[in-house]
Amino acid sequence: MRRTPRPLVLILAVSALAAAALTPLTSAEEKVILTPKPGPEPRINGARVFGVRPRSPFLFTIPATGERPMTFAVEGLPDGLTLDTATGQITGALAARGEYAVTFKATNRSGTIERGFKIVCGDTLALTPHMGWNSWYVWENHVTDGIMRAAADAMVSSGMIDHGYQYVNIDDCWAVKPGSNDPTLQGPERDARGMVNSNGRFPDMKALTDYIHAKGLKAGIYTSPGPLTCAGHVAAWQHEEQDVARFVEWGYDFLKYDWCTYLGGGRDKTIDELQRPYRLASAILAKQPRDIVLNLCQYGMGKVWEWGASVGGNSWRTADDLGGRFEGIPAALFRDGFDVYSKNELHRHGGPGRWNDPDYLLIGYLSDWQGGTAATPLTPNEQYTHFSLWCLVSAPLIFSGDITRLDDFTLNILTNDEVIDVDQDPLGKPGRRVAKSGDLEVWVKEMEDGSKAVGLFNRGEGLAEVTALWADIGVQGRQKVRDLWRQKDLGVYKDALKAFVARHGVVLVRMWPEGK
Repeated sequence: MRRTPRPLVLILAVSALAAAALTPLTSAEEKVILTPKPGPEPRINGARVFGVRPRSPFLFTIPATGERPMTFAVEGLPDGLTLDTATGQITGALAARGEYAVTFKATNRSGTIERGFKIVCGDTLALTPHMGWNSWYVWENHVTDGIMRAAADAMVSSGMIDHGYQYVNIDDCWAVKPGSNDPTLQGPERDARGMVNSNGRFPDMKALTDYIHAKGLKAGIYTSPGPLTCAGHVAAWQHEEQDVARFVEWGYDFLKYDWCTYLGGGRDKTIDELQRPYRLASAILAKQPRDIVLNLCQYGMGKVWEWGASVGGNSWRTADDLGGRFEGIPAALFRDGFDVYSKNELHRHGGPGRWNDPDYLLIGYLSDWQGGTAATPLTPNEQYTHFSLWCLVSAPLIFSGDITRLDDFTLNILTNDEVIDVDQDPLGKPGRRVAKSGDLEVWVKEMEDGSKAVGLFNRGEGLAEVTALWADIGVQGRQKVRDLWRQKDLGVYKDALKAFVARHGVVLVRMWPEGK
C-alpha cells in the first residue's frame, strides 16, 4: 500500500548579489545544505520569552550553540529560581506573579554573548509556539519507554536542544489496549483509585519523565476524551480528573488531547459538543500544581481556530493528519498548510498562548505504515517550504521523524536559528499571504523589532520568478534584505524583491529599513 519514494533533490535559487533580481544558482534540483554550521563562538538561540504559572515547577534550558565547554550566567534571576552554570538549566518555582526581565550569558573560550529574556509568571503558557519531537509519524503503535529515552538522548546529542527544542512527546499507544493479544499491551486498565495505568512497554512513567527532565527537556503525553484512543487504547472518558492527576503525578508537561472516539468519533457535531471535552480538560488542568500545555487535536472541526483559545487550548490542529497517507504528504502540505490557512484567515486567531497547529514536521525518516520506515516523500525543496511556512505562520515546530537517525540535510533544516527566530518571535503575530498570482505566492510576518519576514513561494511545476512588491509587504523605501536559509545579506532593494524559485520551493528573507 505504501512505497518507498525515489530519492529527490533540491534547487533553491538565490544570488548573493544585491541586483535587481535574485537569480538561480543551479537549474537541476539537488539536495543542497544551505545553512552554514554554527561557529565556535557562543550564540544564544530559541525563545526570548517564557510563561509559567505561580508555584508551578519551572524548567528551562538556555539554548546555545558554540564550542564546549560553555558556562552560563543569568543577570536578574528572580527569587525561587536556580541556574546550573554548567548545563544552562534553570529550575525552581516562582511565588509571585509578574514579568521578570533577565539577561542570559554564555561563555566559552571564543568569547561571551548575552541576550535579553523575559519570564512571565501568570496564567498564560506557551507564549511562543512549542518546539520538540513527537513519536507518532515514525513509531506509531510500536512506541516504547526505550524509544522515548533514546529520543531524549538524541535531542541532546544532535544539538537540537541548543536551538530551542524542548518537548519529547509520546503519542498514542502507551496505555493498555483492551482485547489485545500482545502481552506487552495487556494488564489492568486502571488501579484501585481509578487512575490510568501504562502498558508493559512503559514500566515506570515517573522514571521516564525524570530521565527526560534530567536532560533539561520536557515530557509530553497523549490521550482522548473518548473511551478509547485512535489506536484503541484506554482513554479518559469519565475519568478526566483522575487521568490529569495521573499525568501530574507522573510529571508530564504537555497533553495532546485527541478527539478520536469521543461521542462515537463523528465530526458532524454542534459547536457546544465540540467544545465540551476541551473545556472540561482545561478546567481540570488549571487546578493542577503543574503546568501542562494543552494541544487540541480535533482536525479543524467547527472552525476550532475561532474558539480554541476560549476553551483553554494552547494550540489546535487546523486540518486532518498531514501524514495520514504517506504518499499524500506533499499534496497535504499545500492543501492543509497553505490553502486551509489562507482561506480561513487563520492569522487572525493565533498569538501568544494560542497557536494554529497544521500538524508535525514530516521530514527525515517516517513510518511507512507497514512496520518499517522510509525517507519522507517531500522533495528537498518541499522540505524547505514546509519548515519556512510553519515558521511564517507561527506554528508549533514538532518534528515527528526518526530523531535517532538524523542526516546532515534534515538536521540542517531543523536547526537554522535565523529561521527559528521567525517562528519564536516574541510578538507572536502569525504571518499571512499577501499576494498570489497563479502558483506564485508571497507571505509576510511582522516581527517584534519592526522587520518583516517574507516568504516567496512557487507551488508550480517549474522554475519561476516570484516578485514581492513593497506595497504588498507593507514597507516603503530602501530595504536591507537578508537570506535566512543561507544566513547571508543580499544587499539593499527598493520597491520590490524578485527571486527565481524552484518547483515547490521557497526563498525566505527578512528585511529592515536601510540604516536599521
